[in-house]
Amino acid sequence: MRIPPRAVLPPMAVMLCLGLWGLNRGTMWRDESATQQMAQRTLRQILRALGSVDAVHGLYYLLMHPVLAVRPSEVALRLPSVAAAVLATGLVAALGCRLARPRVGLWAGLLYAATPLISHYAQEGRSYALVAAGAVWATWLLVGAVEEPAGTGRPAGLAAAASVSGAAGGKPPGRGAGRWVGYGLVIAVTALLHLFAGLLLAAHALTLLASRAPRRVWRGWGLAAASAMAPLVPLALLARRQSGQVAWIPEPGPAGLWALAKDFAGPSGLVLAVNALLIAVAVARPLPPRPGSPSLTAVALPLLCAPPALLFALSQSDPLFLNRYLLFALAGVPLLAASGADRFATWATGHRGRRAVAAAGVMAIGVAFVVQLPPQQRVRGPHGRADNLAALAAELGRRTRAGDAVLYDPPYERRIALAYPRSLADRRDLALSVPGPASGTLYGVEVGPSELLRRLGTVDGAWLVAADGPKARRTKAAMLAGRFRLAYVLCLPGSRLERYVRGR
Repeated sequence: MRIPPRAVLPPMAVMLCLGLWGLNRGTMWRDESATQQMAQRTLRQILRALGSVDAVHGLYYLLMHPVLAVRPSEVALRLPSVAAAVLATGLVAALGCRLARPRVGLWAGLLYAATPLISHYAQEGRSYALVAAGAVWATWLLVGAVEEPAGTGRPAGLAAAASVSGAAGGKPPGRGAGRWVGYGLVIAVTALLHLFAGLLLAAHALTLLASRAPRRVWRGWGLAAASAMAPLVPLALLARRQSGQVAWIPEPGPAGLWALAKDFAGPSGLVLAVNALLIAVAVARPLPPRPGSPSLTAVALPLLCAPPALLFALSQSDPLFLNRYLLFALAGVPLLAASGADRFATWATGHRGRRAVAAAGVMAIGVAFVVQLPPQQRVRGPHGRADNLAALAAELGRRTRAGDAVLYDPPYERRIALAYPRSLADRRDLALSVPGPASGTLYGVEVGPSELLRRLGTVDGAWLVAADGPKARRTKAAMLAGRFRLAYVLCLPGSRLERYVRGR
């Protein structure tokens, strides 16, 4: 079917404005700093580092390498995420149009753009917005691959599977096979950007099951899914060896599911309640599917529920349950909420005043956005992330002088100096042996305890930047305490700045 631009372009324009609003918040947080450091290395250095750290983000770092080569700024770091969020918004709106009607697509796209969590990751130099866009794109391609073309009486998926079988017998593949090839490529690239996007296949399998797809459609989908997953096996094995990087993630419980629900459909209690009601309506009274297409509920409900449920179950033995890992599933919320709103509007008005009903829905979304303006503003402020590296670097720069010895405990606290080197120019990194790019690590290789003690013997004092938390292991603080006295302590968000001097 033809997708009306009036239903797709306004949500995309809104998302673009929201993505650019406050994009330069004047600081990076720790994960963005990792992107900046890795993407600005040479290709050889990036590939070497991926063997020991951050392999799951390897493709993203490689994509960001040419971006930051043009202009290494915080705005450039985030612009690909803005573009991906705009694309995802347009695809959500297009799905709503394709599976229901234009006003459902318009409402779904606007709801997606107005969600604070989408703005959060649209303005972050990490891969999650790109993964979300890839997931919606793959879902769009799935719907197109199984739709029944007008006038043929056969699902496109049947033609696809037949073409795949024909290709195996020596006949050239047709257009249907091309659809499954495109679907498989998008799934593969999306999962290479983040492995957990592979959970999307479970959602799509449930869509086919709920749609009662014939065996030949299953065959075409299965071939595409298997082909997409094949290149992910070595990445998964490598990521398994690097799992110590995510050892800090706690085992999830009911509170984790509740937090996910609030982030996906809230966080305002009023907006969450309305969304929950509309989703319940969409599930209880699904919109009838368009001829030859799966129903909107059959597409959106598995997308929303299957990946979180699977990751939650897997995380009971190997905790990996984080909201940002599941951002790609959020698209199910606006699609279902818009479907429920359409059901309610049809019950209330019948088929009268369609334009007025569509406009009323847009106004209601505008009210929801105003209600959630505080969290929208928060994600754009310097304190909208877990830490504020610019503020930490500036404070350390003010307190120290050129030539002062600085220690980072643990080594990842060195990210402050790596993200904002100007603030700490000419400070002596006492423990560093080999910098990150040369050592194939994120934060460099440090000297051993005996060498560090020798170096401490050559200085009259040292500054310690230490992680501040109940599980922080302050090994360097213990070494300093044996030779110096603590003269100064400053508690900063996520870190402690301590000054040690020779005892008198």
